[in-house]
Amino acid sequence: MTLVTKTSLLAALLLAGTGNAWAQTEAGPTRDAATVADPARENPAQEEAPAETPPPPSTDILSGRTLSILLDARLVAADGHRRFSDGGLSITRFSGTDDGDFRVDPLPIEADLIWTPRFTGSLAGNVSVAWQRDQENEVDLMEAFLTFLPERSGNVSFSAKAGLYWPEISLEHATGGAWSTVHTITPSAINSWVGEEVKVVGAEVSMMATVGKSDISATAGLFGLNDTSGTLLSFRGWALHDIKATAFGHFELPPLNDFIVHLQEDRTRSLIELDNRVGFYGRLEWRPPVPVTLNAFYYDNRGNPEAFKPTGQWGWRTRFVNLGLTAELAPGLRLLAQAMEGTTQMGFKTNGVVWVDTRYRSAYALLAKEIGEGEISGRIEAFDTSEHGSEMSHDDESQQGWALTAAGRWTFNPRLTGFIELLHVRSTRGTRRVYFDLPPTESQTVVQASLRVRL
Repeated sequence: MTLVTKTSLLAALLLAGTGNAWAQTEAGPTRDAATVADPARENPAQEEAPAETPPPPSTDILSGRTLSILLDARLVAADGHRRFSDGGLSITRFSGTDDGDFRVDPLPIEADLIWTPRFTGSLAGNVSVAWQRDQENEVDLMEAFLTFLPERSGNVSFSAKAGLYWPEISLEHATGGAWSTVHTITPSAINSWVGEEVKVVGAEVSMMATVGKSDISATAGLFGLNDTSGTLLSFRGWALHDIKATAFGHFELPPLNDFIVHLQEDRTRSLIELDNRVGFYGRLEWRPPVPVTLNAFYYDNRGNPEAFKPTGQWGWRTRFVNLGLTAELAPGLRLLAQAMEGTTQMGFKTNGVVWVDTRYRSAYALLAKEIGEGEISGRIEAFDTSEHGSEMSHDDESQQGWALTAAGRWTFNPRLTGFIELLHVRSTRGTRRVYFDLPPTESQTVVQASLRVRL
């Protein structure tokens, strides 16, 4: 992509800026104009505004309210062999020494600049740019979208969003802005993949209605520039990390088999259009008169698996269903759960079978307990991929795995939040033996302490 093309796309996306940098997708009261004006109404986690902050004005383009900086620094101890972001097959963000033993590093991780202008009481913007460790560009665009949310009157309301954004899938992230995790440092395998391959340039419309004592919402979205979604799931498998896709960045791929290596570039672009087909998604959410929220999300990028660029970027037909649940089990005790299942395909057909045909699924459950100004949480999850393509090894290029995560969070003040996390992952993929002469199964442990500063 030329500098002129990058500059043009960046300018177009910046003009689309939007929304609410810290609004949380977890269960809570039905969102209305007041919620968008005051994110703390919906997100009690680390990025909430101070309780004494007065409501923002209806129009605020450039002020201390609309500009913020989020910094993240960590102390990391990790084992495991070469990580996926360096072309290896270890599936955590950090790995150990050359022989797989533990290594300890203090690391700067991320710096985000977030602009959240309010044009009117119902029209808002969100633009964020970021430096991320392990991303291609020193500074890149993270999100840029507009949100229209008129004040609700009666039992029915609607909202709309357009620009560059992540669709509302994750229950573990604060939506908009830096798209930061709330309960743990590392998101689940599901939402790690959403962060790297399910970012779209699109538009959506949502309708919300109160039916009896329940709140029901429905969202429909159209999007493009997401044709490579599925590349990492097929060639690498699931991973657990918090590296987020950017407008112009890429992700490294592990070694490819003798057939695919002549067709596919050694990286996958996060944001690209190859076939000029419009993808779509839909979301339903139900909030009954008990502290439980259920949602269902369907995604289809309608990618043409035979579309490609001479540079080695291919179209993928990727579809999935995601189910989500949040429940308040007791005061200060919350359960989050998601399950995803889908397919992704790439290439032409050989004897009636497409070159790459990957089925994937994953599920997790997370318990979070508030303790004073902090929280402790635990998550258990399992994941796998199953390969059926004509030019892929069905045994070696499939994956099975599970992970356990324990984390703690403490809010020192509205500007400073600390995290500590223990992540243990066990995964099996035959290509570890094929390309690196390592056992197919690897157990990895990552211990992180994170300090997030919001200015």
